[in-house]
Amino acid sequence: MTVPRFWREIPQRYLLQGNQCGSCKTVHFPPRVICPTCRRASVGKMEPFQLSGSGTIVEWTRVFKAARGYEAQVPYVVALIKTDEGPVLTGQIVDGLGDPRTGQQVHSVFRRLGEDGAAGVIHYGTKWKPVTSDEEE
Repeated sequence: MTVPRFWREIPQRYLLQGNQCGSCKTVHFPPRVICPTCRRASVGKMEPFQLSGSGTIVEWTRVFKAARGYEAQVPYVVALIKTDEGPVLTGQIVDGLGDPRTGQQVHSVFRRLGEDGAAGVIHYGTKWKPVTSDEEE
């Protein structure tokens, strides 16, 4: 399987697809084989679940010293996002004006994450954008 195809075929990377326990209805992201709450009772009952892409900032930080390959993006904001369905995800906040705030509503956007070596294979994924007052109405 080629690298680009491999990345496209990971539903949780591009679609925010998790799963939900058929016993306790807890939503998990990334998907799990067994619910950590129900354990054995969840075997065979984990169903695919599509997250809405909406959430709230729980905590955030501004990164000034980037990892290799992301030097051109500094400074950038990384946050813990509690999705409306429950799972907490880590993600970059984009298109924000000023500092984000705890409790601020965000929604997922599909953006470029980077590229892979000399081949230039571009990787895309989920980042988070603050919801503006126009979008809330």
